[in-house]
Amino acid sequence: MTRPRQPAEPFRIKSVEPIKLLDRAAREEKIVEAHYNIFKIDAADIYIDLLTDSGTAAMSNRQWAALMMGDESYAGARSFRRFEEVVKGIFHKQFVIPCHQGRSAENMMFSTVVKPGQYVLNNTHFDTTRGNTQHKGGIAVDLPCPEVDAPVPLPFKGDMDTERLEKFIKEHGTDSIAMVIMTVTSNSVGGQPVSMKNIKKVSAICKKHNLPFFFDCARFAENCFFIRRDEPGYAEKSIREIAGEMFDACDGVMMSAKKDGLANIGGFIALNDEELYQKLTNLMILIEGFPTYGGLAGRDMEVLAVGLLEVMDLDYLSHRVDQVHYFGEVLKEAGMPIVEPTGGHAVFVDAGQFLPHIPPEQFPGQSLTVAFYVEGGIRIVEIGSLMFGGKDPVTGEKMTAPRELVRMALPRRVYTNSHLDYIGETAARIAAGKEMLRGYKISYQSPFLRHFTCKMEAIPEENVEVNS
Repeated sequence: MTRPRQPAEPFRIKSVEPIKLLDRAAREEKIVEAHYNIFKIDAADIYIDLLTDSGTAAMSNRQWAALMMGDESYAGARSFRRFEEVVKGIFHKQFVIPCHQGRSAENMMFSTVVKPGQYVLNNTHFDTTRGNTQHKGGIAVDLPCPEVDAPVPLPFKGDMDTERLEKFIKEHGTDSIAMVIMTVTSNSVGGQPVSMKNIKKVSAICKKHNLPFFFDCARFAENCFFIRRDEPGYAEKSIREIAGEMFDACDGVMMSAKKDGLANIGGFIALNDEELYQKLTNLMILIEGFPTYGGLAGRDMEVLAVGLLEVMDLDYLSHRVDQVHYFGEVLKEAGMPIVEPTGGHAVFVDAGQFLPHIPPEQFPGQSLTVAFYVEGGIRIVEIGSLMFGGKDPVTGEKMTAPRELVRMALPRRVYTNSHLDYIGETAARIAAGKEMLRGYKISYQSPFLRHFTCKMEAIPEENVEVNS
């Protein structure tokens, strides 16, 4: 197989940050000290870090220049007004609430609108959205489209199942539903995009039943790129035009701007409901800060105001999506099954398919995560039964995830193809000895978002179960 050449980067590198590969013995020692939890390893001990694309972007020269313009006034800073103007222009909402990151936006939103026992419906919740819902006594319900697990690379596997949405509303009633959220792109199912057709259909259903419809839009520009590329009628529209049409369909947005804001910190809520805006800002003053800074420095808002515009550049987005696709081909050549098509921010490896001898209860995704660090100093993250398993908050029954995945998220404008080729070489070595990988068990976990802080132990080889 001849791998297609990745197009050259649409930028030049102006500053560099040294990285170091520890020797194998040191890596083995570090992972044991971390209780096999990749979150507990210091960044200095990581060679290539694909843990997340959140807050890990390389800022542009324009963003570094904007940082110096930060107005740090407590109330009514110029930096907030610039940030507010950009957000209103892109997201088409009247009120803007800055937050220090996306999960604080979720915390404020769900603290305000979710009553214990109410449902929050989503195409597929990500971990912090699910965790914040459950923390407030809500019940997170996923309604992914039927094609989400199709073995063929369909273009919009992030869509919501609108038939199930209608059925759920009919069966449970609108009073039991706090809100409907669309995650764009849908991170938990492989970074898959959502079509404009599906967005508008969900919007119409929510309007008919008078249900609030919000976006989790951390990767909105990447989603718009896929709509432009793959959905009929959008090929000649700009990313900003597509974004405007997309956001006109919803009541509000929550955003971790550490992704498509091309920034290292920041987020926001934007909405049109003035009454809800007042409730949110009253809470924000208690837990985040004054409404015109919301836990952010003025310089951070200046960086975001630039980044939110830069991220819609078509050359940047084309390279971004092409690089993720290239990375997927590298991993496939190494013998790893991936979720296809590749999305806009990461490649997801199907660890359950790759390691059939490790059952979900022994976390095959975590086994692969540990292997990548030990073999190559590479940090990735499990997106399977460690992250999404545990006990069902309603029934108390033990749960496993629908799929045992690992995510390799590419920081924006950070790594070159040489780094990706090195990861491919590491993947090939792991694939050659995959039968030797073992499962893991949890020795400590927290009540919510356990994967961040849990401690794990390797299961002795003689106790590994083999699936038939």
